[in-house]
Amino acid sequence: MTFRQGGRLDTSGVSGGGRGGRRGMAVGGGVGGLVVVVIALFLGVDPGQLGLDGGGTDPGATGGRAQTSDSAQQFQAHIDQCDLQQANTDTICRVVATTESLEDVWNTQLPDQIGMRWVQPHTTIFTGAVDTGCGSASSDIGPFYCPADENVYIDPAFFDRVLVRQLGGPPSGAAQMYVVAHEFGHHLQTMLGDIRRSQQDPQGPSSGAVRVELQADCYAGLWAHYATSTPAPDGGPPLLESLTGSDVDAIIRTAEAIGDDHIQRTGGARVDPGSWTHGSSEMRRQWFLTGYEQGSMQACDTFRAQL
Repeated sequence: MTFRQGGRLDTSGVSGGGRGGRRGMAVGGGVGGLVVVVIALFLGVDPGQLGLDGGGTDPGATGGRAQTSDSAQQFQAHIDQCDLQQANTDTICRVVATTESLEDVWNTQLPDQIGMRWVQPHTTIFTGAVDTGCGSASSDIGPFYCPADENVYIDPAFFDRVLVRQLGGPPSGAAQMYVVAHEFGHHLQTMLGDIRRSQQDPQGPSSGAVRVELQADCYAGLWAHYATSTPAPDGGPPLLESLTGSDVDAIIRTAEAIGDDHIQRTGGARVDPGSWTHGSSEMRRQWFLTGYEQGSMQACDTFRAQL
């Protein structure tokens, strides 16, 4: 996936965050590394359910902004200098550009398809630990979305450290963009009132949690369907110029790498569908492709689908 050359990015919806350390965290009851990612990867709901420290965090007060630190200031300086050309080579700038592309697509598709206005979530790029409306989180949890403050949280080190090295996903810019698009899918589910289904039915191959995750994959596919044809708000060309077969393949390989069955095997456990919260590799591949090939929110109704 290649961004067009030239032009600044609107960075107003993205900020730097993080406290640069992990003190005071109670992530997954003290279980770290891949196991935490197995539990939390791409969950997109309240991290407090995973045992994160929520003490002293007021969603109304924090508004999803992390405490100021040197790392936050460094991230902010990096974000503010991003342009489209850098988005093709720099992970942080790629995240920023992807959020803008997602805004362009959903600003058009949400009114066109269901007559609803899109409200852009904020995105925080952080390292170490961050305070959120859902509690305090560490980088171990992976990318996540907090419904309480309508904020997407991304640690850019996750892509190489966990997605590639631990889970065997491809080192691809398209894969990184898919991750961001998936989290934005959780924001859309919050707007529509569907995100709560994950908490009401949290485990199993056809559970509400799995259906929520698969729908977010489908919404990510829908974004990819329109991303190279949706004009910029000023009427200029789309931010993304191309989506190649190799890009789609990288996204599919990423979706498969984060399937519950693959993660269980990677962690040395037996495959246990009864414990699934995200869906199998095949399910995640299938639902991304459904959104990508059909470009329809109606086609992304995983809650009525036979899984």
